Formats: sequence, structure tokens, C-alpha cells
Amino acid sequence: MRAELEKPVIDCPDPRSLADFYARLLRLRVLENAPDWVVLGRREGMRELAFQRVEPWVPPTWPDPDQPQQMHLDIRVDDVDAVEALALSLGARRAPGSPEVGYRVFLDPAGHPFCLVHGSSSVDDPRIGFDTTR
Repeated sequence: MRAELEKPVIDCPDPRSLADFYARLLRLRVLENAPDWVVLGRREGMRELAFQRVEPWVPPTWPDPDQPQQMHLDIRVDDVDAVEALALSLGARRAPGSPEVGYRVFLDPAGHPFCLVHGSSSVDDPRIGFDTTR
């Protein structure tokens, strides 16, 4: 028996616009594109991140626990300042609050929190296209 994670699916009010944000931020391709469902990946058949329409949409209010974050993405970056500038230009905004050491917290255009993770890691992840241990 085998079980492997295929992809996370993110609820949102507009799958196409949120998928466009992440496709441009992460340099992914649109693999499936319907009004209520969009899938992104690095190449054909590599379904890595999906977006589905939810109505009514209630965005998270992180860090307020009344409407919790539901989920967040950690995005490993090699140049945090450059990727921050890109994320902000695509419609992200900085999240209020927490002390940030090794990561910066943002909200995507639909309000989901995500982190830009930077600095050295004790683990060299083979999925990432640059050395994360430096």
C-alpha cells in the first residue's frame, strides 16, 4: 500500500486570481483552469497546488483566533528582500504582529497567511532548486 501527498487545495473566493498570484510568485504553470478549480505545477502532471471556489468566502483574520488561519504555506526563498518585493507587487501585504526570525509573514490577496522562509536550514531539501544549508 502507498499513500503520497498530491497537493494542498486552498479555499478562496476567486480561484483564477489567487492561482495567478501564486503562479507568478512561485514560477508555476497553470495545469488545470476552470472557473471554480485551478491547479498549478512545475510541469505537466506535477499537480502541486490547487485552488477551489468557496461561497460564502470567510477569510482568516490571523492572528485573531476568532477566524483562524485555517492553513498557511511556508515558501523557502534564497533572496528574501527580492521575493518580498515581488510578493508585495503581486498584491500580498505584510501581516501584523509576530517576532520574525528566519521568516516573514504575509497575507495573500484572499487573506491567507504565508511565510517567506529564509536563512540556512539544517536540512537540504531535494525539492528546492538551491542550497538551503547556507
